[in-house]
Amino acid sequence: MGKVAEGMAAKLTASFAPVHLNVIDETNQHHGHAAWKESGETHFKVEITAEAFAGKSRIERQRLVYATLAEDLNAGVHALALVIKAPGEA
Repeated sequence: MGKVAEGMAAKLTASFAPVHLNVIDETNQHHGHAAWKESGETHFKVEITAEAFAGKSRIERQRLVYATLAEDLNAGVHALALVIKAPGEA
């Protein structure tokens, strides 16, 4: 896991205390796409499961994650795919 991914994971852990968290650098799948960099860490997929998302809509969950990662999104993270769940959701 690269430096950006580690920082994102730390922020998400601190904010949501997830029971499951996976931050995946998918930059290599976007070769030639806008903001792609040879060094990677521009396109990510985040899979997170946390009690903090229980009872919230998909949009509310996304807004919480985007707010937590706002600094990263403003500093070079170009794309962020999200899979956000509460415990017990399939």
